[in-house]
Amino acid sequence: MKRKISTRFTLITLLIGFMVAIQFRSVQSPEIRDTRDIWELRQAISEQRAIQSQLLAEVSSVESNIKTFENERVDSKEEALRKTLDSLEKEAGLTEVTGPGIMLTFEPLKEELLFGQTTPSITPELLDRLVNELNLYQAKEISIDGQRVINTTVIRDINGETKVDNHSLRSFPFTIIVLTRDMKSANELYNRISVANVIDDFFIDNLTVRIDEPKRGLTVPAYNQPLRIRHMEIVEEKGE
Repeated sequence: MKRKISTRFTLITLLIGFMVAIQFRSVQSPEIRDTRDIWELRQAISEQRAIQSQLLAEVSSVESNIKTFENERVDSKEEALRKTLDSLEKEAGLTEVTGPGIMLTFEPLKEELLFGQTTPSITPELLDRLVNELNLYQAKEISIDGQRVINTTVIRDINGETKVDNHSLRSFPFTIIVLTRDMKSANELYNRISVANVIDDFFIDNLTVRIDEPKRGLTVPAYNQPLRIRHMEIVEEKGE
């Protein structure tokens, strides 16, 4: 009997202790409630909306900057391609060029014409030698009778007529304009070509060569003949 009473007393004691512990925990950790009034809540909502609006503005600004950057990158690529194309056209002789240089004028010997001789002609071999000599003396650009000389230019005789590519040298006088890197180079070219043996060879062919002193602002025209492209083929794009 005493054992049963002791057991019941123990259970009741444990139950009471458990309830006291729960009450103590509730007192220690009270539920937090929002005690702000409606005006304070509206103010908080307004502040949050302002922050949201600012964030949206910043996002819009970033997107605009990204778009501007992308456009500038595209423009820079186009600008780079344009500059590359301009450089290649200039290197190929497809653009007019102005700079320092010298001018050579070719005319028949007047004394020989007085004796009834026919108007002399310039041979392609001699003209080719002159061009090679000019290039040897650091000529940068050359035009012959208004015809631009480029890497693929051919000087030849066709049916007794000297031609520079498809341009015929039929009448005198005609000029050769030679551009150099700067005035110093132009003076060096003038001094060298003035005493070159090839100039005397023109005299043997009844031609005089007048070499003007170096000048600034001489112009050679752009190449105006069809370009001959050899050993190149168009690559066809293949699908993936």
